[in-house]
Amino acid sequence: MGWVRALGREIAAFFRWFWYGHADARTPWGRRVSGVVFFLALPAPVLLLLIFRFVPIPGTPEMLIDLVTLTPVNYHWRKFDEISPYLARAVIGSEDENFCTHNGFDWKEIQDVWRAHERHPKRRLRGASTISQQTARTLFLVSARSWVRKGIEAYLTVLVEALWPKQRILTAYLNLVDWGHGNYGAEAASEAYFGKPASDLDATEAARLAAILPNPDAWRAIHPGPYVAGRTGTLVARSHEVVRDALDFCVR
Repeated sequence: MGWVRALGREIAAFFRWFWYGHADARTPWGRRVSGVVFFLALPAPVLLLLIFRFVPIPGTPEMLIDLVTLTPVNYHWRKFDEISPYLARAVIGSEDENFCTHNGFDWKEIQDVWRAHERHPKRRLRGASTISQQTARTLFLVSARSWVRKGIEAYLTVLVEALWPKQRILTAYLNLVDWGHGNYGAEAASEAYFGKPASDLDATEAARLAAILPNPDAWRAIHPGPYVAGRTGTLVARSHEVVRDALDFCVR
């Protein structure tokens, strides 16, 4: 095993040189910064994704910000089979009907959004983010909008799709998404709004939770207004279509 110890010494010597440089040279700050950036860009997210493929995710940057600002956080991780299948179907029907067939990006939806923007350039662009993109963003980033963040989000989405199966992506999404008023994930939202665990949600309750996702702090899951009530009916119908057309085949 002498070669193993020798290899370990060589690796340790390389990292000492990389971080400290030679004794008679200036501190290699440029090399340090580039090394940290490289670690944060590739090994760190890959390592975290490999770990979180198998273990519950402890939280997100948004949850951390809430805790630092003394905002209450309600969060309880649940396995995929501990969440009502009605909610998975409602979310796929609402957020990403092509979830099982795309590679992280719904190019047809992106094209449709861009064409709509060209016809009405003064209108705000509607979202075209897939569940995979939203999962990557929620897991690693904060909600600030910028083109730089969108680029990082795209890169992280590629990693998520490469390292996680679809069921794990949807499980993470259902557990991490912000459902308003400090309630993160299906279990917290179900307990807060309906007084029951996420496993017991019926089709209407699941559709109502999916309906408020675009603006969960303003829209109500209980005593919904006209828009949420109408949207709930639409999503119940779409959930039936998800089952009929097997749009959730990758998570069954």
